[in-house]
Amino acid sequence: MNTLMKYLFFVLLLFCMRYETSAQPGALPYRNSVPTTTYRPNFNPNNRANGMRKLEATRNAYINKRLNLTPEEAERFWPIYNQYQTELGAVLRQRRINNSNPQNNGIDQVDRDINYEQQILSIRKRYKDDFLRILPPEKVSLLYQSEREFKDELIKQLRERKPEGQR
Repeated sequence: MNTLMKYLFFVLLLFCMRYETSAQPGALPYRNSVPTTTYRPNFNPNNRANGMRKLEATRNAYINKRLNLTPEEAERFWPIYNQYQTELGAVLRQRRINNSNPQNNGIDQVDRDINYEQQILSIRKRYKDDFLRILPPEKVSLLYQSEREFKDELIKQLRERKPEGQR
């Protein structure tokens, strides 16, 4: 009976050790295996969309608090501001695509980048006039300042999250 218990204990011990060594996230079950994809924990394209929505909601709450909008101002301001952000986002996405595909002729890429800057500037000028129809000039100035502050704070927090080795 004693040898049977030793045998069962030994088999159980081997089984547990094998289970623990292969239970590491992203670890390969066998040493000779070659990974076919990079391990990306918690990657889900839907999470990115949810994250963007949360970021936009946080930015909107920050701006709303900083501008201290009245209900009437908020009712007129937010649809225009959302449209403004949509137009800016479209240009920024195009710019990002342009910069991610380097061209043989660097001058063409620089010209396109300058064109994107001009588009962004024209959108800001056009919407500045729209914002001035709704808000007093002080609040419009505070709007642009608040956007910059929010962006700076976001960058600061992202840098603080990044591990030392990746800086």
